[in-house]
Amino acid sequence: MAIQVGDKIPSVVLKKLDESGLKDQSTDEIFKNRNVVLFGVPGAFSPTCSLKHLPGYIENLPAFKELGIDVVCMAVNDPFVMSAWTRFAKAEEITMLADGNATFTKALGLRLDGTSYGLGQRCQRFALYAENGIVKIVAVEKPGAFEVSDAEEMLKAVRDKKAAD
Repeated sequence: MAIQVGDKIPSVVLKKLDESGLKDQSTDEIFKNRNVVLFGVPGAFSPTCSLKHLPGYIENLPAFKELGIDVVCMAVNDPFVMSAWTRFAKAEEITMLADGNATFTKALGLRLDGTSYGLGQRCQRFALYAENGIVKIVAVEKPGAFEVSDAEEMLKAVRDKKAAD
């Protein structure tokens, strides 16, 4: 079952590549005592992910920061690919999560079978908003769609939620 509003972000340890090599990166640390928008993409460097999804979050990063929200991107790619994509897209201010074994994706219940396209197991396109590791908003795209998880839609959803609270 896919992650729902009210659920706790699953505890998973992923890998991150930095200047000193591979490091563990815990979802507990990423989400603890923070407000976070996490968006997931089927793959780094893929067309919609690289031309629309990630650029939208880069462009809207100041608006998220103004609301006290950190932005995190995840894909079922290895840390080397995510590091290269970060540099290519100039996305250094976004936390880029490499879910190479789809462990986090499976824990979120958002696995996408891309084997018919030669992509193997991937992540569905989605976005969620969490406060201190508790999910407050979830937006999962229908297959092939890009309508509810983009940066503008998440900004609107978070602003609406904050206004209602």
